[in-house]
Amino acid sequence: MNNNTLDRYKKAIRKKYEIEKEGEYFDYLYSPSRGKLRDFCWLIFENGVTQDDLNVFRNLFSIDFDYTKKKKFKDQKDKFRPIETFLKGETDPSNIDAINLAAIMVDFQPRPFKNFNKVCRMEDAIQVENSYSAKAVVEAEKKIRKRAAFAENEKSGEYSGKKRLFSNFATLFSKRGDQKSYPEKTIRFSSG
Repeated sequence: MNNNTLDRYKKAIRKKYEIEKEGEYFDYLYSPSRGKLRDFCWLIFENGVTQDDLNVFRNLFSIDFDYTKKKKFKDQKDKFRPIETFLKGETDPSNIDAINLAAIMVDFQPRPFKNFNKVCRMEDAIQVENSYSAKAVVEAEKKIRKRAAFAENEKSGEYSGKKRLFSNFATLFSKRGDQKSYPEKTIRFSSG
């Protein structure tokens, strides 16, 4: 588990909490207590949730959500302490299921953490790909500019004199160039 990504997840949940505590569920979230959070949790799950949310519930409370087990759920009040202190900004819980339940309670998306992590990895991959693409574009633009400058200079004659000089020099010292340049006399140079 990437701690950087988990920290981002926690910060995003806290940020969403700051918005939601002033909203529709003000009574439960504004000044959260274990009892209020427990009752709010039941309300959320009673109104229907995703399979991922049900898995978080099962992992945290070690029971499946069941409408008929409200009395047994009422005994789970202490499980909400880390969520209460997390939302209040007093602690930084390490229990991923408690963090995921906090995400459910403030309706943070994407959740649970595994989905948030997946989205972050995809975003990071896109950023890396875009940076490579941007570098490739910059390099291609540099090559185009160099070619354009070379072509412009070629037209103006700046490089043509140098090119002719090199060409003449190469012809002078090449075997084929010697024979073409001086067909009646073959001059050979050897170094040694």
